[in-house]
Amino acid sequence: MQFLLKTFGEIALLDEEEHSVAFPEKALLILAYLLTAERKHASRTSIARFLWSEGDLANSLANLRKLISRIKSRQSDLKAEFLTFDDADIHLIQGSLSSDIAPILTPIAAPAESLGYLTTLLRSTFLENANCQSRVFVDWRENERKRHFTALRRALDAVMQPQPAAEIAFIKEAALLLFEAEPQDESIHAILLKVFDAEDGRDQLKRLFERRKDLVSSWPAKLPASPRAPMANAADHSLGNASPEHETAHSVLRIPRVALLPPGNDSSDAAAAMVASSLIEDITLGFCALNSLRVIAPYSAMQISRQSENQLALLQRYDINYVLDTRLSGHQDDLSLFSQLIYLSNSEVVWAERFNFRKMDLARNKRDISRHIVLEVAGQVEQHELTRTYFEQNPAAYHQYLVGQQHLHRLTLPNMRRARKEMKAALRESADFAPALSAIARTYSKEWLLTARGDIELLKSAEAFASQAIAIRDDLADGYRELGVAKVLQGAIDESVEALELAETLSPHYADVIADHADTLTHCSRPQLALEKITHAMELNPLSPDSYLWTAAGASYALGQFGQTVDYIEKMADSSLADRLSAASWAMLGDSEKARFFVRRTRETNPDFDVDRWLAIVPVKEQWHKDMYREGLKKAGF
Repeated sequence: MQFLLKTFGEIALLDEEEHSVAFPEKALLILAYLLTAERKHASRTSIARFLWSEGDLANSLANLRKLISRIKSRQSDLKAEFLTFDDADIHLIQGSLSSDIAPILTPIAAPAESLGYLTTLLRSTFLENANCQSRVFVDWRENERKRHFTALRRALDAVMQPQPAAEIAFIKEAALLLFEAEPQDESIHAILLKVFDAEDGRDQLKRLFERRKDLVSSWPAKLPASPRAPMANAADHSLGNASPEHETAHSVLRIPRVALLPPGNDSSDAAAAMVASSLIEDITLGFCALNSLRVIAPYSAMQISRQSENQLALLQRYDINYVLDTRLSGHQDDLSLFSQLIYLSNSEVVWAERFNFRKMDLARNKRDISRHIVLEVAGQVEQHELTRTYFEQNPAAYHQYLVGQQHLHRLTLPNMRRARKEMKAALRESADFAPALSAIARTYSKEWLLTARGDIELLKSAEAFASQAIAIRDDLADGYRELGVAKVLQGAIDESVEALELAETLSPHYADVIADHADTLTHCSRPQLALEKITHAMELNPLSPDSYLWTAAGASYALGQFGQTVDYIEKMADSSLADRLSAASWAMLGDSEKARFFVRRTRETNPDFDVDRWLAIVPVKEQWHKDMYREGLKKAGF
């Protein structure tokens, strides 16, 4: 009968039908040890030390004698002889059994076949659960594991020429196994670059920001003069004085860590789910290859994904900065993969994209999709890290800014004024802290909306603070965003669209910017595009603030979808903000009783509200749009 020694995963002796055969575990360890030994025999003393450490050699030798007696008895039962013994040594009988480690010791001639075998084998860990704690055993096992990965690397090097598709899967998996074993080894990163075919990846990353730079460089000439503009020079000077050594030290200390979680699956298509999982493997390879961030091992990511209750704690324990979350949905010819990159510290969605395809397209274009995701994510992480570093250079100002941001989330006059107070406190800590200037601009534009009195000075203040923010940091989206909002409320709709398009170019996945762009498009009388944009913003920020829902309601009204308008308003935490729109919608739906209710509620907070005066100052580009709003308000009873 032929026997096989299995050493990867659980160590076991298998018969011809691959059934486990009872045999002393420590005897199996002797077999594994001698199979890897050049001379296929070892002294009793060395085996005793191997199994029981060097502490009490006399006791270890006594244990070995008992073990030898059991081995002889068991070999007799099996009518097989693997080991022989004399007074001094233990010998392995050559050819008495085969082993899963034999192909490592004697490489297979065909490189592709060797790579396939090694990759399959190394999915499990060599002697993973062996019950032996001696120092000699542990050191030997570790050296053998290194030997296995050296063999894997040699096999991978041998097949790094273009290969048939069937072999590409093994090449990718082998590269990932090497990365998990030695994540800091630069030579492995070179292999990964070849495997991912990403030698040009770094150049692509450098080109990612060129469009942004071109747009930003043309903008200052369009800005009004600002009394605070000289601060930009001060800010540039302070950043310019940072030593290269300091910048290098910072980049070494802080290399972003990304967890790429296995794809969620809302699809009933099992085959597509398998392809999606393979896509995630490609993306992991790409992250490793570009070496611009650290990606945790796929095994660790899998373990984290299985924890529903303490997943956040696990991510923090692994010191993860970003999570790339993917989800497959649909079936057959209507599949989509939604991907989003989340900054863990504040749950900010840094990047997101939905890929729509047929199942065959996914299989055929998987490599292109993975490269697109890798380069986009790496670029977004780089940009986000630069912005985050700027925030953290002003910790006191940043703290006051965060306090003020909490007030901005609730659209009431007292909250806008509290937010403004905190932002001004931030500026006392750092006079050129651009995010605080942008936030102050927002408080003025929101106050203009909430008071509904048409006070132009509020909008002029919003425009001035937004311009100051841009003058200091022209690479941050918030300044352009607030300038766009101030412009649209003053009726300069085309200028508003231009500013918000630039804001969205700088931060294409910043949900708040997309939402404000949608609002401007509504004022521009382009409600269908506005609704598409605000829906995208809601997808990026599922816990949508009231302002998103208000914008969606306004776009729906302009499309004549009055029932949908009411649905959006009813989802708002404080629906009283949209009482005028509610009144108009119910009137257009023919429910005069509900319409009058919202008219009364509007009068309670703003008794002087006049439809014609309000519509005269509300910026709406097309007359049909303004007439539609007037019709609803008049029908409601205003």
